[in-house]
Amino acid sequence: MIVGVVERDEGTVVIDGRPHDARNTKTKALIGYVPQELALYQDLTARQNLWFFAQLHGLRGRQGKSKVSEVLETIGLADRADEAVSGYSGGMARRLNIGIGLLNRPRLLILDEPTAGVDPQSRNSILESVQRLAAEGVAVLYTTHYMEEAERLCDRVGIVDLGQMKAEGTRRELVDMVGENDQVLLQVDGDLDRVRRALADAPQVRQVSGEGSRVDLLVEGARAVLPRLFEVVAGAGAAVRSAEVREPDLEAVFLHLTGKALRD
Repeated sequence: MIVGVVERDEGTVVIDGRPHDARNTKTKALIGYVPQELALYQDLTARQNLWFFAQLHGLRGRQGKSKVSEVLETIGLADRADEAVSGYSGGMARRLNIGIGLLNRPRLLILDEPTAGVDPQSRNSILESVQRLAAEGVAVLYTTHYMEEAERLCDRVGIVDLGQMKAEGTRRELVDMVGENDQVLLQVDGDLDRVRRALADAPQVRQVSGEGSRVDLLVEGARAVLPRLFEVVAGAGAAVRSAEVREPDLEAVFLHLTGKALRD
């Protein structure tokens, strides 16, 4: 519906401040769409694929060739540009698929599970490309089943289950919604019993445990109060050797909201 292939039943879509629907070619021209299924001609080279789709966008002559070369550099395929796509790895084909979505300099780039079935190296390359595009001002709508990708890439996250939006917000807002506390792991030199007693009375600390030289804490908003926790440890006559903060992740939020493991 956002791309404009299917008419929506209700609601509105606005792109770059302009109303958008399936008949509005001007707003469609602002969208780059990268489907989950590869939309490539296997018997053509990467350059030929890009040149074909560039012409569909009205990019021809010197301008079109320059844009094709620019995209090949962006997706890291300049050195393999004249090889047939049929000989590409899954990761290379995925990157070319994304490149086609970049030809028209989109204001909105829609990526449908762009890392599905690719090797770790190609996956990391794709994620780095998405981060770079976002930093350059491209709005990115990214769908994924991999929560670590959403953690790494997204400013805002929507959790959808069985076609319904269960929650939407920043990562921190989603975690706060389910009332999860951060875990703080401290390695401490000193009187551990005294340290644990002092930390149990510290602000925002909900639970204290641990054994040996380790102190495990459940803390509300750990990063904000971490300096205060160090002061409490020092006040108890001890020293912090190392500290690790583990914040609740989006997978925990998904499970809390849906009661299910990640699935299609």
